[in-house]
Amino acid sequence: MLEMKSHCQHCEDELLAQGEVYICSYECTFCVDCCTALGAVCPNCGGELVRRPRRPDCGGATRRAPRPPASPSVWPAVTTGRH
Repeated sequence: MLEMKSHCQHCEDELLAQGEVYICSYECTFCVDCCTALGAVCPNCGGELVRRPRRPDCGGATRRAPRPPASPSVWPAVTTGRH
């Protein structure tokens, strides 16, 4: 699972949980200003910096209940013809 870091790894400014933040595939995390200054290239691995996705449950909000299966997983009884 993606680790939602709270500080920029370049300037060490605090990052807002729902704010615009950029990460590489190794989860190095940067603020908008540092991402721009770095040319959207991670200084640690050389990978592309992309916008970090937001989580709907950030900030202590309650999590959604899991979705029920699309179809019932109950199979009909199998008869063998023997009694």
